[in-house]
Formats: sequence, structure tokens, C-alpha cells
Amino acid sequence: MENYLLNKYQFTMYGKQIDIYPSSRPDCPVVYLNTFSDEGGGIYKILREMGCKYFTLVAISSLEWNNDMPPWDIPPVLKDDTPFTGGADKYLKILTGKIIPETEKHIQGSISWRAITGYSLAGLFAVYSIYHTDIFTRAASVSGSFWFPGFKEYVFSHKIMIHPGCIYLSLGNTESKTKNPYLKTVQENTEAIFEFYKNKGIDTIFQLNQGSHFKGIARRMATGIKWILEK
Repeated sequence: MENYLLNKYQFTMYGKQIDIYPSSRPDCPVVYLNTFSDEGGGIYKILREMGCKYFTLVAISSLEWNNDMPPWDIPPVLKDDTPFTGGADKYLKILTGKIIPETEKHIQGSISWRAITGYSLAGLFAVYSIYHTDIFTRAASVSGSFWFPGFKEYVFSHKIMIHPGCIYLSLGNTESKTKNPYLKTVQENTEAIFEFYKNKGIDTIFQLNQGSHFKGIARRMATGIKWILEK
């Protein structure tokens, strides 16, 4: 089998690392994936093994995770954790205004559509993004941090910039089994957001996977991306 990972193009901008895994055909969709570490290659490999062919994956890493992804400030929710400083708006401006234009100089043909995707806080950011830009028409939030205080209410009270083609949501079935007053709300909030989007006529799916927040991250992420690619 051809080693598609060898075809990637990499550059840095604003301290972020951008890895482009290009489609072998022009005029295909582009999936933007914010990652905690350098997981893009592993996720792309799984997607290829799943039979996903004609798309470009752009994985962005070296993020200031607790600043670039959260939409607003909150204190630490776990002992010895760091605070969350709401830099999502600033990062989204860099992503859409600087990183994406530079990225797409290296992609063949036109872009049929763009998706924003991510795991954990990056899943939260993916959904938050579609309220602030119309550049993304599909989204996948895998184990999204919908426990984040005030986020469910934000979703219910604000308008998405453009009616999305589809939204994928998933969660591990033990993620809410905790005494932490914040984290234990994650499944209830995710299910409520799913029902909200479904009732708005948005093509949305919610999948409950076996395991904790940290089980099978790459495969879960690939499953979400595959779903939006096939819609």
C-alpha cells in the first residue's frame, strides 16, 4: 500500500505546527483538525484504512491548549490543573485569517467544503467555531468538553453563522461517571445539544462509545471524520 504519510506538507505559523495530508485529487473537501499533540498522522492513517480517499486532512498542533480552545475564562476544574483562559476568538481569527489561507495555497484545485473537528476541548472549539465563522459547513466534536460551564446555554441562545451540512457528536459511556461537579454533566449536556440541533433540522448524530475519555482517541476521531466525509 502506498505510504500516503510521506506526501504530507508541513509548516509553522504563529507558533502552531500545520501538517497537510493532501488529497490525490483536486477539488476535494478539507478537514481541519486541532490536536493536543501530533496525532494527525495516526488519524489520517486510520482514515485511509477505513477507505476514505479523496479529502485533505490538515492537523494543527503545538496549540496552547487551555488558552486557544476555551471560549471564555474558567478556573481549574481538577486539582493541580491549570486555569482555562478564553483565547478561542483570538485563535479562530488566526486560523481563518492566516493559517487557512496559507494552507490552501498548497492544496490542488478548489475546496468543495471545509470541516472543523477535534477531540475534548478541541471538540468544544469545533462547535463554538460555527457560531463565529461561516467558513466551516460541517463539524465533528469527539468527546467534546460540553461540561464547560455556560457552553450549553451559549449553544441554545446564539445563532450558527451558516446552516451546517452535518454535525457529529460522540462521547465515551463512562465519561460522566465521576463525582466532579463539572465533568459529570458532560453526557447530559451533549445529549441536550444533540437534541437541540436535531430539532433545528440539522443533520446530527450522537454516538456513545465504550470507555473513558482517554480510550481509543485516534480511532474515535477517525470515525467522526469518516461520518462527515460520507454525508
